[in-house]
Amino acid sequence: MELYLVRHTTPDVLAGICYGQTDLDVAASFAQEAEELHEKLKHLQRPVLYSSPLQRCLKLASATAEQLNFGEVKQDSRLLELHFGEWEMQAWNDIPRGVIDVWAEEHVMKAPPQGESFHALHLRAKSFLDEVGAIEGAGAAVVFTHAGVIRALVAEALNLPLMHAFRLQIGYASITQIIVEENVTRIGFVNR
Repeated sequence: MELYLVRHTTPDVLAGICYGQTDLDVAASFAQEAEELHEKLKHLQRPVLYSSPLQRCLKLASATAEQLNFGEVKQDSRLLELHFGEWEMQAWNDIPRGVIDVWAEEHVMKAPPQGESFHALHLRAKSFLDEVGAIEGAGAAVVFTHAGVIRALVAEALNLPLMHAFRLQIGYASITQIIVEENVTRIGFVNR
């Protein structure tokens, strides 16, 4: 199976704001970003579509399904972004530097207050990958999700320590391909 992991388009939020599972809308650049993405996906033949339930992913998934005649979109909460808890919608500069530094050193296992650790996100993303990758005779799936989930799945495919996953830059409306064949997972490309 070929999984095309698509990060949502630019969200409608000010720069420097911490957001994760906040249900943000898309920015005014949505139509242009979506059209550029559709050009990259139009070669696929009736893939299965999965999406995070957040509107910035669902809007892109729905527009893609309609534009490319791909069929229905299946929502899956395992594809949600990292939950930043009490930090959601706060300016990063307003969160005490020392608190962020402690979290940044231990972000794999440590969660923001009332939030989620990257390890927890990785486990739910891996659960999704294991389930979808095990579907017999499956062709391609397009997965509309977030940078954190894509980083976690790339780390899983490469057997990369989770601590290093945040080094991966994942652009808005970019595609990362993961291929699952006979219980072997590999990367086709990242951030195309």
